[in-house]
Amino acid sequence: EKMAMRAALRSLSVNFSPRFPLGTAPFSAARLLLRSVAPRTLSSCSTLSTALKFTDKHEWVRVEGSIGSVGISNYAQVRSIGRCVYCGLPEVGQRLEQMEEFGALESVKAASELYSPLTGEVSEINTELAENPGLVNKDCYGEGWLIKMNIEKPEELDGLMDQTAYEKFVKSLED
Repeated sequence: EKMAMRAALRSLSVNFSPRFPLGTAPFSAARLLLRSVAPRTLSSCSTLSTALKFTDKHEWVRVEGSIGSVGISNYAQVRSIGRCVYCGLPEVGQRLEQMEEFGALESVKAASELYSPLTGEVSEINTELAENPGLVNKDCYGEGWLIKMNIEKPEELDGLMDQTAYEKFVKSLED
């Protein structure tokens, strides 16, 4: 298994563009390899973390300490929005109630409101999305995150769906 991993890493590193000096590529061969062998579910964006919690409006939250990173699910970006051309996000410092509308994503075909999965104060917004809203499509569980917030009521997490429950919910929408 170690030899297979080494061979895969070697073949990946050979394919890197020469304009990135060694070690400065925007991603590592190991990270690419981990993504390629990780089981795929709903996500074509990136590997889902079991720590993600979902709302029935298709937002996700990943909690690290008292900070929640918020984004939209792969299902939402593929089915509802399509190619994102604009992200309307709140101001840092804005206080949100759980399920309060905080912004919108717009595509050529539709605009979709965004709803806060938890109560708290916006501590950071993804400023990259102003220049590159397509990150929401390219990496909805990673670089395409929307906001980070200070979580005021961690108990609200108990009311959100884990990945398995969310996948069942999405499947019920498709039936």
